[in-house]
Amino acid sequence: MRTSKAVGIGAALIISVWQSASAQNGAHTPPVGSAERDDILKALHAEYTTGSGSAVKFEVKYFKVHNGWAWINVVPLNPKGEMEGEEWPSLLQEKDGKWVIIDMVKIAEELDDPVGPLEPNAKFLAAVKKKYPDVPTDIFPKATER
Repeated sequence: MRTSKAVGIGAALIISVWQSASAQNGAHTPPVGSAERDDILKALHAEYTTGSGSAVKFEVKYFKVHNGWAWINVVPLNPKGEMEGEEWPSLLQEKDGKWVIIDMVKIAEELDDPVGPLEPNAKFLAAVKKKYPDVPTDIFPKATER
């Protein structure tokens, strides 16, 4: 009885370590309720100042994180759950334990790209990568994921 219980615990531990390693080796979507997800959404809340402000909730449309970088697309919702703004794509970088929003509009303006991060094309994403060489490209949304 002890042996089978120990094997079960050992297998669970191996799966847990494997899942953690997999998440660190590639882009992942932080699970609801995780500290990583909450910290990134808190950074967006701190930036969001229109409409219902601090009472806003975000509907997450796309979310990938890898090596201290995150790309997230959210739609702000008012307390009634109604859309109160446009979809908001954001690139964030973790610096000193805090998530910081990167200004992608500035990159779009430099390219004279009117949609920029809203519909990121190859030229726009290449400009992001050029400006931020450490950003992992596996967090970038693909056309089918937008």
